[in-house]
Amino acid sequence: MSEPAAPAPPAALTLGLTTVPAPAAAAAKLADPQQVLEQVFGYREFRPGQRHIIDAVLAGRDCIGVMPTGAGKSLTFQIPARILPGTVLVISPLISLMKDQVDALTRFGFRAAVINSSIEFEERRARLAQLRRGELELVYVAPEGLEGSLRSLIADCPVSLVVVDEAHCISHWGHDFRPAYRRLEGLKQELGDIPVLALTATATRRVVGDILRQLGMRKPEGFKGSFFRPNLLITAQKKGAGRNTRNDILGIVRRHQGESGIVYCLSRKSVESTAEWLRTRGVRAAAYHAGLADDERGRTQDAFARDEVDVVVATVAFGMGIDKSNVRFVVHRDMPKSIEAWYQEIGRAGRDGLASDCVLMYSWADVIGYDAFLDGIDNEALRVETRAKTVEMFRLVDRGGCRHQAIVRYLDETMAPCGASCDVCRGVGIEALVAMAPAEPKAGRGPRRVAGAPDAAGAFQAYFDSGPANPELFERLRALRKRLADAEGVPAYIVFSDAVLRQMASRVPKSPAEMLALSGVGPVKLERYGEAFLEVLREA
Repeated sequence: MSEPAAPAPPAALTLGLTTVPAPAAAAAKLADPQQVLEQVFGYREFRPGQRHIIDAVLAGRDCIGVMPTGAGKSLTFQIPARILPGTVLVISPLISLMKDQVDALTRFGFRAAVINSSIEFEERRARLAQLRRGELELVYVAPEGLEGSLRSLIADCPVSLVVVDEAHCISHWGHDFRPAYRRLEGLKQELGDIPVLALTATATRRVVGDILRQLGMRKPEGFKGSFFRPNLLITAQKKGAGRNTRNDILGIVRRHQGESGIVYCLSRKSVESTAEWLRTRGVRAAAYHAGLADDERGRTQDAFARDEVDVVVATVAFGMGIDKSNVRFVVHRDMPKSIEAWYQEIGRAGRDGLASDCVLMYSWADVIGYDAFLDGIDNEALRVETRAKTVEMFRLVDRGGCRHQAIVRYLDETMAPCGASCDVCRGVGIEALVAMAPAEPKAGRGPRRVAGAPDAAGAFQAYFDSGPANPELFERLRALRKRLADAEGVPAYIVFSDAVLRQMASRVPKSPAEMLALSGVGPVKLERYGEAFLEVLREA
């Protein structure tokens, strides 16, 4: 790929400006997935499975991708959107998630839009007109949005691919069943028998079979990635045993001072009391559960996305809408209802590939606590299976052994013990985590090692020394990113991820060509943000 000449600082870098037109070259259709990967997204290599799925849909084949969170599922349909004629229709579960994805895509030069009931009438009509004319590369809709007139309108539009994200929601046997997904049956035929791509991070064989049947997929291609995410550092602690759960949570939060995290609780009452308790101890914490007003939940989610709140204490209502790449810890104050739910929820940490803590506090009382929800399940077989899954979740963590090995075994994968990514393999429990004090007052660096703590073949030390190479420069880059993101009204990670900022702090690029050499910096983002970051880097 030839290096472009250094661009003049574009108007988009003025902090008061919220939107800019995409460069003309960025909107051009490309023919090759590798071209799109490099010239649009700024990456050099595909992750496992991405190219396989992309080639399948470009060939007009149905396809299912079972890939863990953080494995790059979005690129498997965003890259085809730049190549295929017409529009890629993405069915996604939450409005907030759609908005963030569209905001991110426009910063890569895509023509993308959300169409749902929250859009003003005139704007909705304008977007539908664009869709009919084939001017949009990607359109995001909720499954419920396809239950009315929108479904018939879309049938008359030039749609080239249907993507069903979080596809496990279509199955009664999945952990997040959503009835509107079930009613997607027949959509493939209504849109002219176009290819369907189903994506999920968690699905057993039974759920995969249900997805294929419900979506009418024929002889689909498939890819199943490894469920092992070594950057998720799992610790499990049985409640009681002389420990104080609240103090342990506070210790973990303080270990990640200034960083983003989620604390999951079983009940709304526990959410409220835990959030308030953390606030009285100086933590920027907010509560989130289904009993709060819609606008309050929206404000909390936006504040978390924009790094204005560090910790969200939540029920599982704070779920699939989390597309924030720099969540550094997920704590379960209470045990999740199933292994699939646990895996999905810890998967919200470390999406940028950096080390992140996942701490589970569990007890048999948590199993009993879930029994109260069983009365709401009418199907007897489903009720029995739901209870069995909760019991299996308890047994999995209580029996000991490598945490990651146990999770992937449940999801039909075999692996050796992780070696350094869980408390059992590291030989280090929760007491070491909560004893850690931050090495500096700022976020983004690992804490100091506890004197005399065990060291599993050096992995423990490496884990706690995993901060950025140049902490001061990293913090200056974070501050700039926050100013740019605030000015544009988007979450900070949409500008650049923590992983990209760490590359900048380590390699200190001084020219546009050197910036382009970083993974995750492409020509469009270089033009939009490059000069602002280069100013800071040149002073380093």
